[in-house]
Amino acid sequence: MPRRVYTFDGPDRFVAGTVGEPGGRTFFLQARKGGDVVSVALEKTQVAVLAQQLDALLDILSDRGVEGVPAAADPALADDAPLGEPLVEAFRVGAMALAWDGEDDRVVIEAAAIPEDGETSPEDTDDDEDDGPDLVRIRIDGPTARAFVERAVRVVAAGRPLCPKCGEPLDPQGHICVRPTAYLN
Repeated sequence: MPRRVYTFDGPDRFVAGTVGEPGGRTFFLQARKGGDVVSVALEKTQVAVLAQQLDALLDILSDRGVEGVPAAADPALADDAPLGEPLVEAFRVGAMALAWDGEDDRVVIEAAAIPEDGETSPEDTDDDEDDGPDLVRIRIDGPTARAFVERAVRVVAAGRPLCPKCGEPLDPQGHICVRPTAYLN
């Protein structure tokens, strides 16, 4: 099957979100422009790393005085709405890439599907090949990128509370602490 490449240049919406209860959530990146919507599943850690790296990139650009890259998120761009319906997973993300397009003043985020052989590599986001894994490419401006980071951080943090003794997530069904007699400060 030929590679599918989903491109959203200046999407109406680009967010990270979840479906399910804490401890059993599925994480998604979702982009929408007009009637076109794509949702890709990924791991919580992938969302956290994307938010962290995107925030660091935006900080560098802002510190260098790049126009259009705000130092902080604009509260007017906050998006707390649930993921759009219908939620259909296009693919599960394996590799991601992040870049700054200085000519168009856009952040470029690429997420490639896990290849059939299960081995991910940096070349997975190279769309020159017709037979590579499916790919979603998002091009957003600085304010939209800051808003994405703010939401992604909230989504990741909204999971299960952590045990004060061992730092592991607390399950609603109970928790067997690996450090039951640990000293608390």
